[in-house]
Amino acid sequence: MKPSEQTMIRFYQQLGKVFYSIAAADNIISKAEILILKKIVKKEWLPLENNLTEFGDDAAYQIEIVFDWLLENDSDNMDIIIEFEDFRKEHPSLFTPKTNDLILKTAAEIVASFSNENKSEMEFIKELSAILHQK
Repeated sequence: MKPSEQTMIRFYQQLGKVFYSIAAADNIISKAEILILKKIVKKEWLPLENNLTEFGDDAAYQIEIVFDWLLENDSDNMDIIIEFEDFRKEHPSLFTPKTNDLILKTAAEIVASFSNENKSEMEFIKELSAILHQK
């Protein structure tokens, strides 16, 4: 069964939160991290599938929209990973091996875009990987 438009929008919003959290894990969100996220959304996430919002935009843009909103509002990212895990349990069919790999690739490229990984970023990626590989 194909997921609803609302479910796909929520999926991409969750990803925007996760990618914000990984960028904010070291308490610094650099221009390089923002630019690499936007590049990956256009190159990798937009072609993935063709869900559109009610405004006719590709739903994958929700990744950028949520990331930017969280950035502008200096959001606390404490509960994002728990919220993401709950969403994954609720919608396991969205988390195919290909999608899981792309999520981890995006997170790793965000980390690599600004200096080297630090302990908090590596811990976040480890936790994210564990969530994505749950049965």
